Amino acid sequence: MKKTILLFSLFASMGAAAQTLTHYTTTEGKEWQQGKASLSGKAATTPVLTITGQEQGREFKAWGTCFNELGLDALEMLRAEDQEEVMRRVFAPDGDLHFTRGRLTMNANDYSRAWYSCDTVSGDFSLKYFNIKHDKENVIRLIKKAQKYQPGLTFWVSPWSPPAWMKINHDYPVLSSQWNTQPKEKDYLLFDDGGTPDPNEMQFLGERQGKFPRKLATQNYMIQDPRYLQAYANMFCRFIDLYAEENIPIDMVMYQNEAYSYTPYPGCAWTAEGTIKFNKEYLAPALRAKHPEVKLYVGTFNTNRSDYVERIVDGVKHDVLGIGLQWEGRDIIDSLRQRYPDLHLISSESECGNGSMDWRAGEHTFHLLADYIGKGCDEYFIWNFILFDQGQSAWGWKQNALVQVKSANQSVRFTPEFYAVKHFSHLVVPGSRMQGYVSREKTDGVPVIVFQRPDKRFVVIAGNQTDGPRTATVLLGKKYLNMTLQAHSFNTYISK
Repeated sequence: MKKTILLFSLFASMGAAAQTLTHYTTTEGKEWQQGKASLSGKAATTPVLTITGQEQGREFKAWGTCFNELGLDALEMLRAEDQEEVMRRVFAPDGDLHFTRGRLTMNANDYSRAWYSCDTVSGDFSLKYFNIKHDKENVIRLIKKAQKYQPGLTFWVSPWSPPAWMKINHDYPVLSSQWNTQPKEKDYLLFDDGGTPDPNEMQFLGERQGKFPRKLATQNYMIQDPRYLQAYANMFCRFIDLYAEENIPIDMVMYQNEAYSYTPYPGCAWTAEGTIKFNKEYLAPALRAKHPEVKLYVGTFNTNRSDYVERIVDGVKHDVLGIGLQWEGRDIIDSLRQRYPDLHLISSESECGNGSMDWRAGEHTFHLLADYIGKGCDEYFIWNFILFDQGQSAWGWKQNALVQVKSANQSVRFTPEFYAVKHFSHLVVPGSRMQGYVSREKTDGVPVIVFQRPDKRFVVIAGNQTDGPRTATVLLGKKYLNMTLQAHSFNTYISK
């Protein structure tokens, strides 16, 4: 616990009342317990952070989540009053999580009920048959339920896969499996220079280790004919138009979800050259011409192969405003932040877990929240905010959610991950500035992050992911916040 960031007085303009902070703590089975903490003239231990109040800090912009069909199915299992309570607690300004941003998919994603696309007519380059009829009957209904509690929701979109007729395998996945009908013979397309896919590479069992992916795709699954590329860019613009007609504002676009996951569910492999070409020559010009108000980010990057990511970003950095990162992309945040100081970084999707929805999953999400934001991301998106039972997808694996619905009795449970997020999003409002961060790796399991809100109040968030109580100290100006943290706890302190 040796990292110290230079600090000064929090209290010069706040007076004696600032000597007391409100403390919220969560342990397994005892959520969001309120107490008080006081500042001291003496440090109980060497400060892990020192905050002066003079730091510029990095502005944090928004908390958000994704809207998926299986989330709608889970919500609609509940009684009407329970549905309202869930949506209020997740989205309302007087709720718990205060989400103001949403992530959408164009065409089906892995938490849709099954594959569908907005245009099933092969060769429809003029987009005569492009429509969002399926969305209106399904995921848009979930969005409307959220807008009831947060009318100011804004959205961004990325596809998991283009329409199947636009891909070299003429199907929605990348690889064959028991969960789809793609012939196994087509798997060779991924590595047309030889080699076979690793059947274990896409396991979702916690953090994957090492270099990911171990072997990169050697060709683009998106057909590279200019007619296809232009039509695909135009699809993004048409999608934005049609969603605007539903009063769903889309203000940001990314070309692809996880181009480095070679999946049995909807997906699309891209090379670096194909990524640069599509974004620079087609998608960016289409948006500038038809939707200049919509921001283009590049991502989502779920790879830690930094040289490869840098090659892509170098090729499009004058056409994009930011980068979306998830999974192994977190490994290279520090180097990207240093190399591209003018580009925004966002956590485009929190890790999905394995359906346990237990305390350990909550602790992992708490760590991710601190690490992404502490390293420089200015938006954070949860993946599924609600699922039923163990969150099994149509493609055969289980994932976590903030809210768990038990289908057997239509009951609802707010999981430890819900409270991990609440310890951040409830009090860290958009416009707050991240002032300092020390990771759990440098403090033996006690991550600490500090924000200053627009109203000048400070928020200190600390976790204890060890088996015993721990003490951690933050120097706030000339006074010390000596935190006594229960074993396996989430903690948030806010100044008066």
